[in-house]
Amino acid sequence: MMSRLILILSLFLSVMNAQNVVTVITVNGVINPASSEYIRGAIEKSEAEGVPSLVILLDTPGGLVSSMREITQDIMNSSIPVIVYVYPPGAHAGSAGVFITLAAHIAAMAPGTNIGAASVITLGMATDSSNATMMRKATNDAVAFIKSIAEERGRNVEWAEKAITEAAAVTAKEALQLNVIDYIAPNPDSLLSIIDGREVKTAAGTVTLQTKDCRIQYLERSLKNKILDVISNPTIAYVLFIIGLYGLFFELYNPGAIFPGVIGAICLILAFYALHTLPVNYAGILLIILAIILFLLEIKITSYGVLTIGGTVSFVLGSIMLYNSDTPFIKVSWEVIAAVTVCTVLFFGVAIGLGIKAQSRKPTIGREHIVDTEVVALEDFTEGQGQVMHEGEIWQAISDDDVHKGDRLIVKSIKGLTMVVEKSAGKKE
Repeated sequence: MMSRLILILSLFLSVMNAQNVVTVITVNGVINPASSEYIRGAIEKSEAEGVPSLVILLDTPGGLVSSMREITQDIMNSSIPVIVYVYPPGAHAGSAGVFITLAAHIAAMAPGTNIGAASVITLGMATDSSNATMMRKATNDAVAFIKSIAEERGRNVEWAEKAITEAAAVTAKEALQLNVIDYIAPNPDSLLSIIDGREVKTAAGTVTLQTKDCRIQYLERSLKNKILDVISNPTIAYVLFIIGLYGLFFELYNPGAIFPGVIGAICLILAFYALHTLPVNYAGILLIILAIILFLLEIKITSYGVLTIGGTVSFVLGSIMLYNSDTPFIKVSWEVIAAVTVCTVLFFGVAIGLGIKAQSRKPTIGREHIVDTEVVALEDFTEGQGQVMHEGEIWQAISDDDVHKGDRLIVKSIKGLTMVVEKSAGKKE
């Protein structure tokens, strides 16, 4: 009986403690699948532990449409209030960040922050600017989505539409005046004090916030999520893809090296995961692969630099075309493209130089090493046949010349265990 009372008391205390805690997570950088997984996990963890509310500290230039939609759906279907707070001062909620902020049960900003510019191109949708129909469809879809979010949360629908159609952006003060957000607060503690007692409508019903004097519980990203976030960076994905190709091609041309093949396979798998989450142009991938093939062919075929030039052009074009987006954060910078291209050309240039040098070098072992060397006749040849001496070894030899003992001969070829020789310009010993 006593143990049961202790168990009930401990459960009661854990619930009471959970109700005095607010979970806080930080989302900064590009919105990608790792961000979506992080936010979903924080909502589910807070719901499971009975934590009454979740605060998202947001600072993002935008990101992927697919990830943004997943996040907004998770927030709008959450059974606990989700507060999106654009923080710290100097932060901004651009592009996908606009949707996430508007979807929050409570939207707040710190002084010195801004929100807006959520046009279709900024969102990174794979649209062709020359295709007016596709652009119109994408824009109308984004407008309808953001208007539905603003209507559901009772926020400024007209401004939300302008954020898409006119790339409208406003400061924190302007956002508060326009009813884009609910509060301006200098820091998380003051925000929790301000929103205390506010009633919000969640998927589970109306909830009254009790956030004053709550203990803040920061929920960090897991190691897995941090790794996924890093490799989802377009530049990192690009570099992983190139390293992966290097490793596999090196292993194919040097079977048994093992290490380059293993590293290449790991990098390619990670790159394919990242590229799967990004707006990739497959023509860019094919051009990069073609470039590597042309560099490798230069090792086998002497083209006097034509294949190298073609590979360099293909590599640069493929790198530029790799991502089908006009947004700066879903592109590979010119500096990175230039650096990787130079490293690639230098790498294959050295390999090509060593390969050509190795091909032109006279063999040092095997039968090929003996060809064009000089031997000495040990006897007069009878019917074109006789014995010769080569580096202390006695060989059978044949010749169309009249050979006498002591003649110096040149090895022209080897047939089986018999040398084919002819007289050299030298005289008898």
